[in-house]
Amino acid sequence: MIPLEDAVATLQMQGDAQKAAEMRKYHKVDRPYFGVANPVIDAAAKAWRAEVTLDERLTLASELWDSNIHECRIAAAKLLVQARIKPDDAAWRLIASWVPQFDGWAIADHVSSAGGRRLLAEPARLDEVEGWTRSDHLWTKRAALVMTLPWTKMNNPGPDELQARERILGWAADYTRDPAWFIQKAVSWWLRELGRHDAPRVRKFLADHGDAMKPSARKDASRKLPPA
Repeated sequence: MIPLEDAVATLQMQGDAQKAAEMRKYHKVDRPYFGVANPVIDAAAKAWRAEVTLDERLTLASELWDSNIHECRIAAAKLLVQARIKPDDAAWRLIASWVPQFDGWAIADHVSSAGGRRLLAEPARLDEVEGWTRSDHLWTKRAALVMTLPWTKMNNPGPDELQARERILGWAADYTRDPAWFIQKAVSWWLRELGRHDAPRVRKFLADHGDAMKPSARKDASRKLPPA
């Protein structure tokens, strides 16, 4: 088991005070920052993953998250970024417990990367994620799209995957009526990624729902579409 104090110290000693101040100003979230670059956090998380059991990893991830330090929360997410975790129910429950605590895009996106792998491993969890789409918490609502981005990247989706994709596009259609910038941006991100693999479906979505989107979001959604 890696003590929390040792893990925090590993990150803190590689920090930079000036960068920490810049990060605090940029992210606009009041929490401690060490000023550690993401590749350094990634290397630390990979080393820790190799040293501990799954249960120990989950404990460390939970403790790092609860520290509320920016880099520690990112490290917590990176500890769970793995395609195969068996059993993974506890990992999913931990990830899902963090979602209501999201307060900015940076940490949320790292957690969503881990969560997306757990959703692919057990797509039935989309039932739970669908509940997030009705949340009054902007970051929870946004996570429903960011965490399901893996469904945009399938070159040859099967029937079940296409059904899931259509389900998520239904959420995105509802989101087009939400004026919040981060929600509009999430819709455009999902569509832009899907457009790399299924441009006709994105064009249909924009034809059906594009008028409800902010012009900048609609433009961003179609930015990578090939010529019709």
